[in-house]
Amino acid sequence: MDFTFQKSSTRITTTHIALLLLLTSFFNSNPANASIHIYHKDVFREVGNAFLLSGGSEGIAASPSSRSYIRFDNITFWRNEAAADRKRSNGLIQVIIFEAADRNNIGGSAYGGQRSICCTPDLAKMEGCKQGEVIRRPSATDANWPVVLNVKFRGKSLSKEMDYKEISITKTGMYNLFFVACDPKLKELVMSGKTVWRSPDGYLPGRMAPLMKFYVFMALAYVLIGVIWLIQYVRFWDDILQLQHCITAVIALGLFEMILWYADYVNFNNTGMRPVFLTTLVVTVGAVRKTVSRLLILTVSMGYGVVRPTLGGLTSKVLLLGVTFFLATELLNITEYVGTINDVSGRARLFLVLPDAFLDAFLILWIFTSLSKTLEQLQTKRSSVKLDMYRKFSNALAVTVIASVAWIAYEVYFKATDPFNEKWHSAWIITAFWDILAFALLCVICYLWAPSQNSQRYAYSEKLGEESDDEESQSLTEGKPEGDISLVNQEVKNVGSAGDSDEEDTEEDKRE
Repeated sequence: MDFTFQKSSTRITTTHIALLLLLTSFFNSNPANASIHIYHKDVFREVGNAFLLSGGSEGIAASPSSRSYIRFDNITFWRNEAAADRKRSNGLIQVIIFEAADRNNIGGSAYGGQRSICCTPDLAKMEGCKQGEVIRRPSATDANWPVVLNVKFRGKSLSKEMDYKEISITKTGMYNLFFVACDPKLKELVMSGKTVWRSPDGYLPGRMAPLMKFYVFMALAYVLIGVIWLIQYVRFWDDILQLQHCITAVIALGLFEMILWYADYVNFNNTGMRPVFLTTLVVTVGAVRKTVSRLLILTVSMGYGVVRPTLGGLTSKVLLLGVTFFLATELLNITEYVGTINDVSGRARLFLVLPDAFLDAFLILWIFTSLSKTLEQLQTKRSSVKLDMYRKFSNALAVTVIASVAWIAYEVYFKATDPFNEKWHSAWIITAFWDILAFALLCVICYLWAPSQNSQRYAYSEKLGEESDDEESQSLTEGKPEGDISLVNQEVKNVGSAGDSDEEDTEEDKRE
């Protein structure tokens, strides 16, 4: 909303009201109640020369075959006794519904100065508005919009219930709802009730609706990779490594998470409500999956089960980091998806986002540091098969990090160029990308560590010469005749040095 408010004791710039609408659209998606917005003794805030209460902001699709609407149910306003006893109080409350594109049609400016929501004496002379009411100009596309509904206290009554009203939506767009009181005597106004926002396909908000279908495709993708992995997993059960058990757990958690997200969205679309238990379960499974995935990548980067039999003294540190990351992610996700976002200030959200981002950055640093050391060890041992596998793994991680940084930059650009959520049709891609990226990296890991009859050649072994002899001979068997043993004879000469290297690594692991 690109206007400012003006009052004898308060002056607010254009930036302030634009920021107000931006914060409203960001914090007022209200995932707990969502398309059924519930208000419980919400207090109007003084903004410029008006008292304001945000009622919600959602993308609503219109369709000629079915109805889309915003409905007001049991909306009741309360004023204090002082406001009821004062004379010359019109007791007027106005309900404003407008599309984001028509935000400049609300409010006005006298003599090119600051803009105001409510009509002032100067604006009454210039624009013909009625003093003490909201300034409204018809939309260029529909003269009936923005919609302004009037609710007025009678006599000295302390409460006023709004009549049942249903506003039909005939144009697809991002709609905003505000309750406004221009009467300065209506300070400390309180409201309760609910509004119902519905699109043709259900109650799911427009920016979230595509995600319901997206999670179906993601669940099918996890089923596909799960079936392929399970076949190999059962077939080569005797050769399964510990890391492959962890990969199986990540696949199962990913599938379970996608199914739960779909169930949550289907229930949300059908009822307009999101049960706290279901949503909490979804975000908890998601936090567990993210934590296990990151710890899996970290332990693989450390060479666990490949160049070292255990993590040694690092086990407690890895577990501590995992618990900390889980708690930070769980708290952030619960704040994002469970409960009413309106109750969480921007500063509180920032306080929750920063620890999660810091832990992610620390994990990335630790992963690449450990991966570098593992590659050095494999080069020293001349384990070509393992070295090739870890080089592919490091390349995949590098691509993932680069893609993540690029997408974060795009996300910042997307939000900066769309402060009023007018691009809500494509906003779902921001969320979907991270699930796709995580799945792509999981596919790479599954490919590199796929169960096979040769799985054990990737495992750590204390046998002398195993790191070089067995791997090199297996990797070259297909291209060399069985009688060609020159390579084997050459490698036998280096058994002593390879054995010494293995013993030193083992001692180092024990010390850690």
